[in-house]
Parts: sequence; structure tokens; C-alpha cells
Amino acid sequence: MTLIQSISGIRGTIGGRPGEALTPVDLVKYTASYCQWLRETTACGAERKLRVVVGRDARISGEMVADIVEGTLMACGADVIAIGLAATPTTEMAVTGHGADGGIILTASHNPKQWNALKLLNRNGEFLDAAEGARVLEIAEAQAYTFPEIDGIGRVVVRESYDRQHIEAVLALPLVDVEAVRAARFKVVVDAVNSVGGVVMPALLRAMGVEVVELHCTPNGHFAHNPEPIPEHLTELAAAVPASGADLGVAVDPDVDRLALVNEDGTMFGEEYTLVAVADYVLSQTPGNTVSNLSSSRALADVTARHGGSYAAAAVGEVNVVAKMRETKAVIGGEGNGGVIYPALHSGRDALVGVALLLTYLAKTGKRLSELKAAYPAYYISKNRIDLEAGTDVEAVLAGVKAKYAAERVNDVDGVKIDFPTEWVHLRKSNTEPIIRIYAESRDKAAAEALANRIIADIRSLL
Repeated sequence: MTLIQSISGIRGTIGGRPGEALTPVDLVKYTASYCQWLRETTACGAERKLRVVVGRDARISGEMVADIVEGTLMACGADVIAIGLAATPTTEMAVTGHGADGGIILTASHNPKQWNALKLLNRNGEFLDAAEGARVLEIAEAQAYTFPEIDGIGRVVVRESYDRQHIEAVLALPLVDVEAVRAARFKVVVDAVNSVGGVVMPALLRAMGVEVVELHCTPNGHFAHNPEPIPEHLTELAAAVPASGADLGVAVDPDVDRLALVNEDGTMFGEEYTLVAVADYVLSQTPGNTVSNLSSSRALADVTARHGGSYAAAAVGEVNVVAKMRETKAVIGGEGNGGVIYPALHSGRDALVGVALLLTYLAKTGKRLSELKAAYPAYYISKNRIDLEAGTDVEAVLAGVKAKYAAERVNDVDGVKIDFPTEWVHLRKSNTEPIIRIYAESRDKAAAEALANRIIADIRSLL
């Protein structure tokens, strides 16, 4: 059993001993700690209780976890806005939409069914930054929270979905042309891995006049395949698209913040290119800057330059990308795992806005999805890891690699990224286990794997 406590939230497997897995005891502890942090940082006197949004994905443990979290919030003196089954971006938008003081998303994202997590939001509907997350963990470690007496407990003040508001906000965006999409008469296969995407994604598409073929869209939490939306897990979707005569396939992870696409012929569009395509459209209408994390494809920088904008790289993690987007006034950004962040809607990864913008782009250009992909620079990312012995000085290893390639462009904001003229490699240590992740991008698979293997050999020579 596993419990991972980090500044970005609390994640663990269901069942086991407190402190070793995500048990009811741990759910109470960390929910109460978050509520204490809210009290410390929110101007909220006796005349008004804290208000916290709670939304969850459809995994099997979701209802149980939600009951405990909502009850704990009320015991801490907070009023609860319970939106039930909800995508992560829907919960983020509900925080600001309801004028709440914060929010808790109950999802383990792409992790298997035995996992769940508490993802914590601030009053802007954004994930806590490093200092805020560290303070929540500090409170939890010291159990420095208290519970009010009977007259101070909270209650559930709202219990209703926020899906409609989210969908309406997407459709109202100036760059989303519903009539153009409706006229294109698209047919789309949706694989929602039996989670909340099976509710909200077909609803959005049908509101845009799209014919939807549902694949694993029953939100019962029984994931039909590994829930991470990467090519090896999307073979059924890849077969269903050409078999049904669809224009494209759409896959989302259990909490709908990642968007993967399948071309009309059943080939993969590539998760790295979701953001590239959406950014291409956005930049064609609203020129500006872009941001992705250090492990994302160089294709976004190429497309940004083509439109006359500037590209910047952020440390891995959504909160870091959002911060860099604000700093550079980026009009579009995200992560190479299919995460699109469009600040004109909200500052979080959102598969709904991603697919709405993409379909608008296809409708306006008249291109097939495969034709759109062919227009972008061709890159391939090789994703690897090297396991280390416990106690290995990982920082010393990374410093050694950095020194060896000091003549190249090196970025050490998050691990070590080495930019060569036509390729790059990014090394990051894990915060939870003795490994180094090695991502290498080049012009094709063979070149990327050769680069990765060269760096792995360098690492081994330093051990």
C-alpha cells in the first residue's frame, strides 16, 4: 500500500494502515489540515464560514472518499459546495464561479482504480504553489488543526453539477465557432475510460452539433483499460475510428485534464501534438507567447516562432506552467501530455476547451486531422528511466552530466535539460523513489533513443 504526501496533494492506494495508504484516517487528517490553511490565509470572520468546492472523478472509491472529505470540511466549520461527478477543470471553474475560498478535487488522474487523491485548490481555482502545499503538510505533521463546537460546524450549501456552466463557458469563447463545427458535421469517437469524461465530453460535443460514438463512457469507475491516454492503451479507440467512419477519436484520462487524439485512419495524432495544434489555431487568431514544460516537444516553440511569438519553458508541473504563462503573458500553454491551458477560459489543463478549439480549427481549415499533423515539425520523444541504488547522490550525478555538456545550452531549473542544435534531453530525479527519468527528443525514434542511451551511459559512468 502507498501514501504519497507532496506539495501538490495527497495520493495513495485505498485500504491498509493509516499513514501507509489513503485511509479514512488520512483523509480526515489532510482535509482538516487544508481547512486550517484556508483559515490562516482567508479573511473570513464569524459572520461567514469558509466555502469549499468538492468534485470527484468516477473511480470506485470516489463516493466513499467524498463523504469523508465533505463531512470533515463541515466538522472544520466550512460550508461545502458539492458538485459531485466532475472533471478536474470543472471543479477548478466552480471555485471561482461560486466565489468559494478553495476546492478539493478527488481524483488520482491517470492512476489505476486502486488509487485516489486529494488535489487542493486556492481561491482562484488553481493548484497550491510549493510554499502553500508545504504549509498544509506542516500542519498535517503537527496535527495543528482544531474543530469548532456545535454552533460552528458547516453544512452542504449547494449540491448540484457544474457541468452546464463549464460547457456554456467553453461555447461562449470567441475562438470557439459552434456554427462552423455544426456545419462540418463531424463524427467523433469518445473513449472516456468509464469516468467523468463519459458525461461531460459527449455533452459538449453534441452541443456543438457533433455526432458522438461513445466508447467506455459509463461513469462507473471500472476502467476498461489502463487509464493513461497514451498510444499503447488506445488500441480499441484506434480501431473504432476508421471502423465507424469517424473524423477523429478523442481520449481523456479519468479527470479530463488530458486530451489525446486519433486520426481518421486510426493512427495516433500524438499526445505531444495536442497542444501544438491548439496553439497553432490560437496563435493564428491572437498572436502572442506560449509556454510548456521542459519535457514537452520543441514543436511548440517552432510553431510559436512561425507566428512571431516567443516560447518559454517552465519546470514540470501545472502550477509552474501557469506561473510562467502569467510571467510571459502567454495566450496559450500547457504540457506535452495532452494538457491544454487556455487562460481566456481559466488557468488549468482542460480537455473540453482543447477539443472545442481543435474542432473549430478543423472546421475553418477543412483539413483532416492527419493533414493537420503532417504540417507540423516531426519530432519523437523517447521516455526512459534509470533505477539507482538507495542512497545514491542523485544531485551529484546530475551535476556531473551538466558539467560534461557545459558547452551546450543547459537549463537546471528542474533537473538538467540539455538543448543540442537539433535535439534535446531532460533529466529529472523522482521525489519518491531512487530513479532518474530521461526524456530525449530528436527527429525520429532511432535518433531519440540513441541520444537517450548516450546520456544513460554517461549517468552509469558517474555512479
